[in-house]
Amino acid sequence: MRVVLGVIDSISEWTGKVTSWLVAALVLVFLYEVIMRYAFNSPTTWAYETSVMLGGTVYVLGWAFVHRHHAHVRVDVFYAGFSPRGKAITDVVCTLLFLFPLLVILLDVSASFTWHAWVKKERLIETYWMPPAAPFRTVVMIGLSLLALQSVAQFIRDLSLLIRKKTL
Repeated sequence: MRVVLGVIDSISEWTGKVTSWLVAALVLVFLYEVIMRYAFNSPTTWAYETSVMLGGTVYVLGWAFVHRHHAHVRVDVFYAGFSPRGKAITDVVCTLLFLFPLLVILLDVSASFTWHAWVKKERLIETYWMPPAAPFRTVVMIGLSLLALQSVAQFIRDLSLLIRKKTL
């Protein structure tokens, strides 16, 4: 079990670190657009959608990394004062009631949108550039899948803490 959890953690780590480099690409796209727009009075048609897709990619591929490091936003008014066992109980209950059902719904919808985008050759229509939607929709589905994997790994760790009184 530790090997499987280690592999999931490694995937989340690697994806998060590689994806962080896309932030530099996002900054370069913004910089190019600002220079073209204000210095040369020649705005581009592709920079907006490229920045949306790069920003979205950073978010969705970063979710598993953030979940791995417990860096997501949470209300710590009560949680911070809980013992490790209390935190594990809270995490198990909230994961079962909220996170897993939400992930199932999001993965189902994302898979449907992704399939439709590939089959129908859907295009994003926010600008006249109209790039294909399928690659970005695929990235969203991959990001949700990685978050689901990391969520299962964390759930197993929390259950281990509750049942065996030690973490994996």
